[in-house]
Amino acid sequence: MSVALIFAGQGAQKVGMGKSLYEGSAAARVLYDEANQVLGWDLKKISFEGPEAELTQTKVCQPALFVHGLALVAALREAGKLPEVKFAMGLSLGEVTALTSAGVFDFSTGLKVVAERGRLMQQACEKTVGGMAAIIGEDRPKVYELCKEFGIEAANFNAPGQIIVSGEKTSVDALVAAAKDKGLKRVMALNVAGAYHSRLMEPARAEFATYLAGITFNAPKFTVLSNTTGQVVSTPNEIREALIKQVVSSVLWEDCMRNCVAAGATEFWECGPGGVLAGLARRTEKTWVVKSFAELADVIA
Repeated sequence: MSVALIFAGQGAQKVGMGKSLYEGSAAARVLYDEANQVLGWDLKKISFEGPEAELTQTKVCQPALFVHGLALVAALREAGKLPEVKFAMGLSLGEVTALTSAGVFDFSTGLKVVAERGRLMQQACEKTVGGMAAIIGEDRPKVYELCKEFGIEAANFNAPGQIIVSGEKTSVDALVAAAKDKGLKRVMALNVAGAYHSRLMEPARAEFATYLAGITFNAPKFTVLSNTTGQVVSTPNEIREALIKQVVSSVLWEDCMRNCVAAGATEFWECGPGGVLAGLARRTEKTWVVKSFAELADVIA
């Protein structure tokens, strides 16, 4: 068995996530308590009790998902359930979680990185009027063609026939309105705070680059794949550059999954709420083995 850990991105958060881990796993509890100290605000309370509007904020949900993902890994390890990990990757912010699981950062540093990323991205959202939409049932060439026509960008290639586009809200809305006339199968506007993984995030990318210049990156202890290329990243400098670029570039999640399998992964272990990544995996290749862990019951099952 060759296990790949996969970590959720923004949008997977839900009120109550991690509460059972905190109550039932000493290893998870340590991480949540440390997170509160590092951040200087009560991540535990917002994660466990909400309100949902607060948890949904970019600057909150990114660190909340990061801590939840690593708390699951800690609980699995504590329970003797975690086999040797060979690969890790994460969707968007989940990439920082994956890198931390691989020892590129210690927990405290990784948390500070993801908190700053979330803060800068929220700031960029508040200064622009961006939007995103899901295009269902179309191939990549068609989506690239639509992006060019409407002046928007492809943000996420999640699975075959599930692609997210991003840009100025008026342009995204124009695409949604024109979907039927364009003969598109299904286009849905997404309820998001801004245009993630598009040029509207450029201010966040620039400031994040400055911030990461002062952070120490270690070589990963196992193989990590990058959203920006769908390929393996291995040197500290390569990882830093990929994390900076990722803020404004497409998330090649389908490519990450396929290339991870090609490299030898035989099972994906999803650490995060909602089973979102398991759903994308099933849509990509039904034969892949994916296990989802969200709470203590999943760990001890």
